[in-house]
Amino acid sequence: MKIKHQLAIFNAISRLILILILWFVLPILVEKVVYHNANKNLLEKKEKFVKNLDKQEIYDFIVRNDTTETYSSFSTLHSEFLQLYQISKEDFLKKDVFLKENRTIENEENEYLILQHDFVYDKIFYELEIGSNLSEINDFTHVIRLFIIVVLLVIVVFTFLIDTFYIEYLLKPFYRIIDEKIRRVNEPENFDSAPIFSHSSDFQELDTVLNEMMNRISELFKKEKQFIANVSHELLTPIALLKNKFENLIQNESLDDNTIDKISSSLKTLDLLKKVINNLLLISRIENNQYLINEKINLEELFSELIEILEDRIDEKKLIVTKNIKHSIYFTGNKTLIHVLLYNLLVNAIKYNNENGSISISDEFINEKYCVIIKDTGIGMNKLQIKNIFERFSRFSHHPEGHGLGLAIVSSIAHFHKIEIDVVSEPNTGSSFCLIFPDFDKS
Repeated sequence: MKIKHQLAIFNAISRLILILILWFVLPILVEKVVYHNANKNLLEKKEKFVKNLDKQEIYDFIVRNDTTETYSSFSTLHSEFLQLYQISKEDFLKKDVFLKENRTIENEENEYLILQHDFVYDKIFYELEIGSNLSEINDFTHVIRLFIIVVLLVIVVFTFLIDTFYIEYLLKPFYRIIDEKIRRVNEPENFDSAPIFSHSSDFQELDTVLNEMMNRISELFKKEKQFIANVSHELLTPIALLKNKFENLIQNESLDDNTIDKISSSLKTLDLLKKVINNLLLISRIENNQYLINEKINLEELFSELIEILEDRIDEKKLIVTKNIKHSIYFTGNKTLIHVLLYNLLVNAIKYNNENGSISISDEFINEKYCVIIKDTGIGMNKLQIKNIFERFSRFSHHPEGHGLGLAIVSSIAHFHKIEIDVVSEPNTGSSFCLIFPDFDKS
């Protein structure tokens, strides 16, 4: 998962946790605020009532001096009530009391928030009760809670989208650095050191460090390839001189058979060394892009030529070679290099095959890509060997002809032509090399 999505999800989860906390905390806070306002409202009504005790309806009740009478006043919808009682001195309270009680008013029971206030008027003790219906307060609290949750959910969705786009904007230089400076760089010498614009100093520093690192790697890479080319070229001259001297020496009739055998062995060693050096030179030239890709190559014709060239080696092991190229495909590349690539694969298929085994050459289209498959019934490879077969001087068999550069050359040529190689193999079963060509033309 990309970092921008991780950050956006992290922010969304953080806000959801905040919502859950607020879901439990806000109702308590809202209830406190609402009840505080309700209490304040009841106190204001109490002050107003006490201040207007000289009104006629209250005075009529007071002058009757009838302790069995109670003055009552109710709102139309029973949302509020006001009651006045005459009480004894013993029941008199000096402070206001708030309580919640169920009261039945005109045969309708409701829960009320009630303020009880005791006072003295003309030396008579009275208790005033002012009540406010709690159903309205509860409904109001529920509406506020629902409103807050909806608002928070909208904020979470909105900020999630904003975060996603903003993080995308912030990380755009980072992904450009990854794409242009790392992912697309197949060769260090092709690295583009042009700075990538970014508003973030961190990404600017990352870009600068990457440029410096890749420039150093590029220089070392060039020096390594140049060193291999120079050393390989310089070694060919003394090898040629030594070979010439040994060839002249072996013609001396005065030498005994033991000396001739030693000279012959030395000549074989020089030939092997020359072959290794030529292979290293070939790899170096391929990696230095010293070949042109401008020839139309018919793979079916090329395989026919190679089978004819290798006929003696095929017959020596009594192998059955089946060529089933169904599609007439032309591939643009360097014919000499493609010839070397296919030659090395076929030589390996012969070299590591079992006697009386078989080699099949076929083609097919996989996901609209043209593929050539070379399959043998040889000794096969395990997973570790498959992983390392394209490394230079990597050998998975002690075959006397092998020196560990054949498949390294195959890999270099394939990489140069942007050909993918898929290897499938099992020990004692055989190996299959699938060449996937990027571009091709049908005849």
